[in-house]
Amino acid sequence: MTVRAAPWWRRGRGARSRLRRTALVGLLIGVLLLAGSGWVGFRGWQTRGHLLVAAELARELGAHLVGGDVEHARATLSALQERAAAARRATADPGWALGRRAPYAGDDLTAVRQVAVTVDELAHRAFPRLLGLDLEDLLPRQGRLDLAGLGAAEQDLAAADEVVRQARTRLGGVPAAGLTRQVDAAVTELRAEVDRLAGLTGAVSRGAALLPPLLGVAEGRDYLLLSQNLAELRATGGMFGAYAVVRAERGRIRLVRQGTAGQLGHFLPPLPGVSPEMRGLYTDLPGIWPADVNLTPHFPTAAALYHEMYRRRTGETVDGVLATDPVALSYLLAVTGPVEVPGFGRLTADGAVRSLLSESYLKLDLRRQDEFFARSAAAVLETLLARSAQPRALLSAFDRSVAEGRILFWSAHPEEQRTLGESRLTGVLPEREAQPTVGVFLNDGSGAKLGYYLEPSAELTVGGCRPDGRHELRLRMSLHSTAPRSGLTPSVLGVGRAGDPYVVRTLVYVFSPAGGTVLRARLDGTETPLGSGTERRRQVAVATVEVGPAGTRTLEVDLLSAPGGTGGAELRLTPTATPWTTHIHTASPCHQ
Repeated sequence: MTVRAAPWWRRGRGARSRLRRTALVGLLIGVLLLAGSGWVGFRGWQTRGHLLVAAELARELGAHLVGGDVEHARATLSALQERAAAARRATADPGWALGRRAPYAGDDLTAVRQVAVTVDELAHRAFPRLLGLDLEDLLPRQGRLDLAGLGAAEQDLAAADEVVRQARTRLGGVPAAGLTRQVDAAVTELRAEVDRLAGLTGAVSRGAALLPPLLGVAEGRDYLLLSQNLAELRATGGMFGAYAVVRAERGRIRLVRQGTAGQLGHFLPPLPGVSPEMRGLYTDLPGIWPADVNLTPHFPTAAALYHEMYRRRTGETVDGVLATDPVALSYLLAVTGPVEVPGFGRLTADGAVRSLLSESYLKLDLRRQDEFFARSAAAVLETLLARSAQPRALLSAFDRSVAEGRILFWSAHPEEQRTLGESRLTGVLPEREAQPTVGVFLNDGSGAKLGYYLEPSAELTVGGCRPDGRHELRLRMSLHSTAPRSGLTPSVLGVGRAGDPYVVRTLVYVFSPAGGTVLRARLDGTETPLGSGTERRRQVAVATVEVGPAGTRTLEVDLLSAPGGTGGAELRLTPTATPWTTHIHTASPCHQ
């Protein structure tokens, strides 16, 4: 099972495909579990039949939406609504109401009723609004976004979000105690999926409301666009290298100027803004060097530090920071087509990552490398704003980029940042979470540009429940190096802190779930010492992993969740040049 999450950019700007697909797949899981619960009585079997058909219709609707077949999606939604309404009616008659008062079976029948109502409410009041969104309103036309269209989309999204929040409250009122195992599992799964959907619609709704001020509808806004260099890993992706200043005014976006982190120099004494607990993990480096502000995975801290460094060096204050990386650029290029980078030739979807993170170090000096990065980001941005693209494909590219943590945003306006909340787009690990989230973040320890050659994987297994209601978790992550044994340039090999310059040294930071604990770790099966610290209610374990050419190292970490876990789990990972391979194995919830 792969990781899923919910940033507003990803879900708001790609709402009509991935958003409903995630919601419908979640409902499908719930109703399929309910189908095998062994209900008795004619109405129970009727309801079972309706929900089984609804499950199949949900599957079809998701396929139509992903394929862009809106006409068939509307017809399928109509059939889904009919079946959902029938299930709701079947659980509303006097016989069912009487059965809900009966001992033993009453709790199960009450829970099934709440599930039927939830499915029906979503099918009739939430999904139609989401299906009706006009994707054209979410995309720029000739360099400008239609703010009026965004306003209309905001109303639909707010209404859908209200329905989803009501469904969440309804399911939250179903008691966990007294249910049969099958019904309990079904309610738990559906509750988790509706929680996820509520995170999506809430973030999307807030994002739509924020877009007009962010895009300068009242007054112009300036933003720093940072390029993360994945060849030298940092927790949020890569060190911040090239930057551009982008201006948004009355919905129109244009590039103002470009520069590099190296031009900002360093800062002594270190800038304030690095907490004592963060200094315990990363020393003072985030407050000294622009390239080290994102040693922490907490993007608001990194962005605020870079924002202040830029202000002190240039005297200019910007309204926010947007970060992306070459892999995200490649996703966009797959939609827009190749772009010409002045002075450097053509950049393509298939070749962008290799050109920017490997070939540039073999062919260009340091000054030209920075120039190539800056011009490439600018060329893709300008093409994105000016060139017509298929809305569904473009929003899907944003969807994937945000899901992988490759697009991050921070607003310098506190009220806007609070509204954005905790999501993948903001680069925040939630301090309170519906299900345990484990973070695995990588920082280069080689002083080199060897991150391009790493291929990471992670597997998270949710184990049994302890007497205190905590889940046992086991993380197994591997780093494989595809680096050659010779032939790389000094600009790639750097200072070679691992001794052998072709050995990749990586500092692995494992963040426990909120309120959880890191217990122990093994490197290639042998107990390994860990550095330790805390950051925002999470214990952090630090391991140094060195891997040579063609080698693979495996780190296993045992953790505990906070009490009362749902049995699900999430992973948050440092985006890398080669996307992670991930698997999550869930378990039954713990009840205290």
